[in-house]
Amino acid sequence: MHGPLEWFGAIGTIVAAGLIASNLGRQVTGWAFVLFVFVSLSWILAGLLTDNQPIALQNVAMFFVNAWGVYQYLLNPRKKKEIEIAEECMVEAKEELEATEG
Repeated sequence: MHGPLEWFGAIGTIVAAGLIASNLGRQVTGWAFVLFVFVSLSWILAGLLTDNQPIALQNVAMFFVNAWGVYQYLLNPRKKKEIEIAEECMVEAKEELEATEG
């Protein structure tokens, strides 16, 4: 153990979890899930190569969870439309606020 796959998996997990916990926005969270997908693949391969089936099995499940996260945060057309509408509302609210202050 402790080969490049495991190190990538460990460091990638820390980085992705940190990005999600930082709440830096929907797009950053989506890209953190992309990183998690690659981390899961790394752990699956590492588990299979080192005869560690529990790690491999766990990360097969995590792969699907993380792929779902990528879809929800980056690819879902309904969510994208919701974000566009919310951003338009935010711009209008800022303009209205500036008009009342100035």
